[in-house]
Amino acid sequence: MSEALNLPAEARERAGKGASRALRRDGRTPAVIYGGKEEPTLIHVEQKELVRQLMTGHFMNSIVNIEIGGKTIRTLPKDVAFHPVTDRPTHVDFLRLTGDSKVEVSVPVVFVNEDASPGLKKGGVLNIVRHELELVCASDSIPEEIQIDVTGRDVGESIHISDVTLPKGVKSAITDRDFTIATLVAPSALKSSEGDTTQADVA
Repeated sequence: MSEALNLPAEARERAGKGASRALRRDGRTPAVIYGGKEEPTLIHVEQKELVRQLMTGHFMNSIVNIEIGGKTIRTLPKDVAFHPVTDRPTHVDFLRLTGDSKVEVSVPVVFVNEDASPGLKKGGVLNIVRHELELVCASDSIPEEIQIDVTGRDVGESIHISDVTLPKGVKSAITDRDFTIATLVAPSALKSSEGDTTQADVA
């Protein structure tokens, strides 16, 4: 899984739009920590540090240790709101994690051994339907990525979730269907040339 991130925070005494606007003017971003059978904890964090962590690309799939008042709270980011014009983060929701917490996360898919795929060798294209998988796992064992082996795959074949070997203790959040992750399609060049021929015939 991705390495845990550490995010210093301060307690937020007041809720409401006015208080939140004042915090943002001071370069802070309001946030809340909820879950774990405890009351929500209102906090604010430094906007620059939050943006830096968001830019890592794996913020939403990382455990974030929030340091507040001399103690550390293990959390998982659940939602980040952004300003529609400046694109700066305006609010963050964090889920408080306990020792046995099960979480649902989106984990990126990576395809490996493409040079061992007959379909790709002959010019086929890997049409990726899902770039991420919705998975359920323990909060301390979130995979950084899921690798999918395309060895032996030929044009016309599809890769479904049932074809993927997930790490121990990790399950798909979607259980009611064997959904498609990617398909191997014929080269687009062949399709376009066929299309050109059809147009010429019509003309």
